[in-house]
Amino acid sequence: MVQYNFKKITVVPNGKVFIDIILSRTQRQTPTVVHKGYKINRLRQFYMRKVKYTQTNFHEKLSTIIEEFPRLDQIHPFYGDLLHVLYNKDHYKLALGQVNTARNLISKIAKDYVKLLKYGDSLYRCKCLKVAALGRMCTVLKRITPSLAYLEQIRQHMARLPSIDPNTRTVLICGYPNVGKSSFMNKVTRADVDVQPYAFTTKSLFVGHTDYKYLRYQVIDTPGILDRPFEDRNIIEMCSITALAHLRAAVLFFLDISGSCGYTIAQQAALFHSIKSLFMNKPLVIVCNKTDLMPMENVSEEDRRLIEEMKAEAMKTAMGAGEEAVLLKMSTLTEEGVMAVKNAACERLLDQRVEAKMKSKKINDHLNRFHVAMPKPRDNVERPACIPQVVLEAKAKEAAEKEKRKTEKDLEEENGGAGVYSASLRKHYILHHEEWKEDIMPEILDGHNVADFIDPDILLRLEELEREEEIRQANTEEEDFEMDGEELTEEQKQQLAKIRNKKAVLIREHRLKKTVAQNRSTVPRKFDKDKKYTTKRMGRELSSLGLDPSSAVDRARSKSRGRKRDRSEDAGDDDAMEVDDEQQQANKKLRVRSRSRSMSIARSQSRPPAHEVVPGEGFKDSTQKKAAIKISNSSHKKRDKNARRGEADRVIPTLRPKHLFSGKRGKGKTDRR
Repeated sequence: MVQYNFKKITVVPNGKVFIDIILSRTQRQTPTVVHKGYKINRLRQFYMRKVKYTQTNFHEKLSTIIEEFPRLDQIHPFYGDLLHVLYNKDHYKLALGQVNTARNLISKIAKDYVKLLKYGDSLYRCKCLKVAALGRMCTVLKRITPSLAYLEQIRQHMARLPSIDPNTRTVLICGYPNVGKSSFMNKVTRADVDVQPYAFTTKSLFVGHTDYKYLRYQVIDTPGILDRPFEDRNIIEMCSITALAHLRAAVLFFLDISGSCGYTIAQQAALFHSIKSLFMNKPLVIVCNKTDLMPMENVSEEDRRLIEEMKAEAMKTAMGAGEEAVLLKMSTLTEEGVMAVKNAACERLLDQRVEAKMKSKKINDHLNRFHVAMPKPRDNVERPACIPQVVLEAKAKEAAEKEKRKTEKDLEEENGGAGVYSASLRKHYILHHEEWKEDIMPEILDGHNVADFIDPDILLRLEELEREEEIRQANTEEEDFEMDGEELTEEQKQQLAKIRNKKAVLIREHRLKKTVAQNRSTVPRKFDKDKKYTTKRMGRELSSLGLDPSSAVDRARSKSRGRKRDRSEDAGDDDAMEVDDEQQQANKKLRVRSRSRSMSIARSQSRPPAHEVVPGEGFKDSTQKKAAIKISNSSHKKRDKNARRGEADRVIPTLRPKHLFSGKRGKGKTDRR
């Protein structure tokens, strides 16, 4: 787990922004209204509160800066030396010390001016003391503006540093520039390090992660190192030296045997001997890279002797590893030997860590918790492990089946390849019948999970229903009888004939209404050709129900008379109902022309209100009819609006858009505080 996360350090504002933040907060969070008529104690408290609040804010901000920046003496030596190399430890401590001094000075200024404010004798004197206190605090902060700017630059650079855990399993890659370190890093991890065919492409430490034997390893790519005195090395090289000096890691020293990096094997060997003191007590592997350009067999005798000397030095720290694990060959271009190098480094590091733990004092505490029971021999007979023949045969059979069994890949190649063969996901279903496997069974139907509505005992329920149905059919066959006329009297036969005739008539009328009247709920007059719906029929039906039909018949006749009078008035003939047949024939054309107009006027006068219930409409009362009409009108409003919409229409889609009619303050005060 990474202990150092420099990305969480708070931003350090510069001097001017710092002062603006503190003073604006003081103005917002403290009272702002004071009158000279207040008592002197109240005036003193008013200005003392401002001075104390300002000092508290300065103290909190500066304390956050001091506490969040790491102290070089208290963190891991690797990070301490790395920060010293990058930022100069003296300048870093000096900047933090100036911030600490400014914090103490501001606290002292506030303390002094609070004492003076206790003895302020007027509003003017208290105000001047407050202004002087805040001014001196801001002056102190202005003087450390360069230190704040320096700390902000350090914070930004530290946030870009890689997160390296100094205590975890680590593999460290080092060597001359352009020998293939970054290429190896990209092969064994998912890190994306820039690789270019020139020196010093890598200018800082890069971290990647790889796995070996279910354990996570940290791989660090270091910048190239040149063979020169310690004092002449630059910051980029010192990063590599710092990592080699302080990290307990397996070291991979890369050696370019082809010489394409621009440095000979002799120069690389000299670098190895100059920094070999940094490899003490660490697993070391010498990696001969770029064997695709020059195989190991083509190396000259002198260069091979230098490599053997390096190998002998590495063997001193081998700690039981063989010669093959100390000197390895590899090519990052062809990826030959890449995984062998990674596995060898991880294995050697793991062995060293286990050995170190075995030598520690904690191992005794752990070993005391284990007890291995060894059975005592009861005789001198040897009893080796015996595996029954049945088990061996079963294993052999299982192995043979595995060899014979065809995989989906084999079936795909046999049946036309990818895109032609479609693997069946149901072939291994365990069902009662094999033919059920390919049945189409919907999983979701009408938004519901079908499995939720399936009874697991549905077959048993089906059998019970079938048995019950058979029993009922048997009972109905016994009880069923055909109504014939032998068991009926003459009067009952006549009633049965009337019922059947009435039923046939109703069916015939219903079918006629559906075909002729287009299935309307009420029959209009133009379809009532047989004059069935007359006042006489209405009177008969009301009388059969036991009601007095006289008032209803009179009302219907009065309406018909009125309609005839209107027709006669529109026609201009007052005595049209009394003329004889000859006069009616003479005025036939005039009456035909006026009939349509008079009927429309009469209909408009006799039509009931829209909300009144008319028999046959299917409504219980006028309230229900009003609600139905309202729902009908609102249901097609949107469709009517869309039907009228066109490219040239000035349509306003939303009359009250949300971004214009939400979040507005109403009447009243606008003071949000």
